[in-house]
Amino acid sequence: MSEKPAPLGPEHASRLIEFARACKAAARAVVLYPSGHPAITATLGRIVQITSIASLNAPLRLTVLPESLLLDERALARPESAVGELAALLHSHLIGQLTVNPGGDADAWRSFLLLLARTPESIRTDGGISRVWATMAGRHVELREIDYSEVLRERTGGESAVWDKVLANCLQGMAFDLDEAAVKELLGIAGDADRLADLMAAVEEGASDSGGVGAKTTALMRMLRGIIDAVSKADPDRLEPVLGNMASAVGRLSAEMLMGLLEQREVDEGPQLMNAVVSRMTDGAIARFVARNVIEETTATDRLAVAFQSLVQDAEQRPRLLTLAHEDVKASPLGSTEGFESVWNHVAGKLLTSYSDKPFVGNEYARELSGARTQAIEVEQVNDDPPERISAWLSTVATTQLRALDLTLLLDLLRIEPDDAKWGEMMTPVVRLLEDLLLVGDFDAAVQLIEVLVGEGRTGATTGRRQHAITAIDMLIAGTMMRHITTHLATIDAAQFERVKAMCVSLGEVLVRPLAETLSVEERPRTRERLASILLAFGPAGRRTVERLKSSPNAAVRRTAILLMRQFGGSEALPDLTELLDDNEPQVQREAVRAILNVGTDAAYQILQQALASGTERSREAIMQSISLVRDERATPLFGYIVRNIDHRGPLAPVYLRAIESLGVLKDPEGVVPLKEALYKGEWWAPRRSAVLRGAAAAALARIGTSEAIAVLQEAAATGKRGVRNAAKSHLTEAPAHRRAAARGDA
Repeated sequence: MSEKPAPLGPEHASRLIEFARACKAAARAVVLYPSGHPAITATLGRIVQITSIASLNAPLRLTVLPESLLLDERALARPESAVGELAALLHSHLIGQLTVNPGGDADAWRSFLLLLARTPESIRTDGGISRVWATMAGRHVELREIDYSEVLRERTGGESAVWDKVLANCLQGMAFDLDEAAVKELLGIAGDADRLADLMAAVEEGASDSGGVGAKTTALMRMLRGIIDAVSKADPDRLEPVLGNMASAVGRLSAEMLMGLLEQREVDEGPQLMNAVVSRMTDGAIARFVARNVIEETTATDRLAVAFQSLVQDAEQRPRLLTLAHEDVKASPLGSTEGFESVWNHVAGKLLTSYSDKPFVGNEYARELSGARTQAIEVEQVNDDPPERISAWLSTVATTQLRALDLTLLLDLLRIEPDDAKWGEMMTPVVRLLEDLLLVGDFDAAVQLIEVLVGEGRTGATTGRRQHAITAIDMLIAGTMMRHITTHLATIDAAQFERVKAMCVSLGEVLVRPLAETLSVEERPRTRERLASILLAFGPAGRRTVERLKSSPNAAVRRTAILLMRQFGGSEALPDLTELLDDNEPQVQREAVRAILNVGTDAAYQILQQALASGTERSREAIMQSISLVRDERATPLFGYIVRNIDHRGPLAPVYLRAIESLGVLKDPEGVVPLKEALYKGEWWAPRRSAVLRGAAAAALARIGTSEAIAVLQEAAATGKRGVRNAAKSHLTEAPAHRRAAARGDA
């Protein structure tokens, strides 16, 4: 057996505790306060300082346990509350390992902590915390999410296969179809009460996403029947012990689940399985069932009372079983609390008292309920009401109508509630309703709620109310808002899009960064266009965000920054675009070149010329490749600028030559004038170089083939110097015959 690792030393323990405390403080602050609040600045500044390159010389690798954290697989010598709280928070999001890299800034940490502030259910709906964090391009923190399928596979190979097969059968309603080896493994599980209880817990957990208690109890009942069938066929002699193990495992369920299974007895077909299981529950199992539920709830619920009385039909036996349960509860931490006996007396009184709904149901309604048990009515066969009346009634409970009532109620409450604390408590349901409205594309309704939040956030009657509104806006933006909006952008009409744009702009500059990050990963053209349009509507705030995005470590984000600079337009973007000409990512370089070409001024061309003159050979090649990929008239002025302004000798000679060739490829008549100048260039002391350049210029003119281009060649062939004449004559024959005739005036 391997030795247990030694606990952390004082230095490493202090670092872990300090990190946990800073994390917990910042996690609370980012939820409670707006981004510019001093509490945010202080708490985020603390965690940035702790994880800075100066303070953290190596990544902080944490293993997450349900109630503690391990640093490099070593634990604290003594428990620490901040470490335990942070571990519980991370574990609730199924984070199994957390690696903190040095150098995260305040914005990066705020994004991560806002993600942790979301409910685990909403993050799992989005694909899990690892996937969501990856889409946010986070680099200072690396996550490893717990994969429970891998946890199950850590069991023995046979049990894992049977476990997964049983889960699939129970959740999907399939018939059990196990091979001989699997049946043998299943018998092993059924023969162990603890393993059987674990399997039942896994089935209940797997069914939780597909429905309520009904779905869970149906899945569990399907599993119990499947096990009984398998045992009956493979080894009937073991049926009695298996039923006993089932009785023990059922006793570990919650009161709600046990009542769901007991109610299955009313509809169970064939052998009364639950009667057989419940009849084998021992007094100890029933007492432990009561004790565990009391400990978990610290009180007795109505469902526990009903379950206890259903399990123990004999009223005289109930006090004795409660005495056994009292001993178990007293031995738990609850038993050591002050006033335990008073609490237990209340619990015992409730469990011993038969439940009655008389205080809540009137006599007349009770008679109707009693009659309903014996008098079934086929509603579809009753035709007392005309169809139009039924249709009108149904419309009052339609989904859209209920959503409208929710909206009206919340708007009224937000308007009339005078207490700031109670008004703040409404922010969670307001944000949830907003997310639902955005999910279904009901932007008109969403705008009404957002207008209230924005108005209170800017001019609220009190500081507390303004702060609550700002916090709600931050929660909304940090949640699924952008994902839901993006889903609808490609399909909504122009009028709806304008409402969405106005809604986004009204939320303020805080939305700009999430908007830009969403745009950076969007691939659909129409959606990208509309996201860019929304970002442009922010004006200077949008431009400032773009300036920050251009230095992102993510190449896709940098390309998006260039796209937005092109959209903003004008010479103001040239300095930022110039920086990106030296980017290590070729695609980013190409996008920067295209953006500069879009500006189309002499200043823009001069920037490219300087980049070509001062850059490395690799950089010049990348820029020229990017320019040559632009196959329209936008590139002609640039190539003309290069031919007129850069030296055709020295290291830029290849660039000069490629500019000449590109003018011929584009076939733009605007290229004739600079090509004519190039044709007449040359030095007598460099005949080979001059011949190459003149030949390239003549070939490009021939390729353009317009009457003006042919006229230039004919003039050069007739009156130029010998080298010019030779170049012009050798390529003049390549021009179309009718163009040559037109140039001579024969046509």
